[in-house]
Amino acid sequence: MANESSKPKQEQPNTPEGSTPPQPELKLHVNPKTDEEQHSLELILDIPLKVSVELGRTKILVQDLLKLHKGSVIELSKLAGDSLEVLVNDKVVAKGEVIVVNEKFGIRLTDIVSHAQRIRQLGETA
Repeated sequence: MANESSKPKQEQPNTPEGSTPPQPELKLHVNPKTDEEQHSLELILDIPLKVSVELGRTKILVQDLLKLHKGSVIELSKLAGDSLEVLVNDKVVAKGEVIVVNEKFGIRLTDIVSHAQRIRQLGETA
């Protein structure tokens, strides 16, 4: 039987029935000090980044991989209710929990990796 904490939380948008709520928009808030800094920042704002959310990991032998079929269950390293990792270009930037908004999955961020940790990650090799 599924544990209640393993189910995604249902978000109830505050909109009139039948209308579509506005979609959240990610915005970068920075306050450049000079026009030169503003111009430098504008050069990178349109760079696409790969954002993914990791539910868990496991290792599997090739022979077990070949035995998988519809309905097979793969056990992952994380427990139900554990925070999920939000990765940008394969680097952890935040942790969060699964929510459901308008029948779509989403992630509510519960922890953001510190600026110092993000810089440290840049020097690490994958």
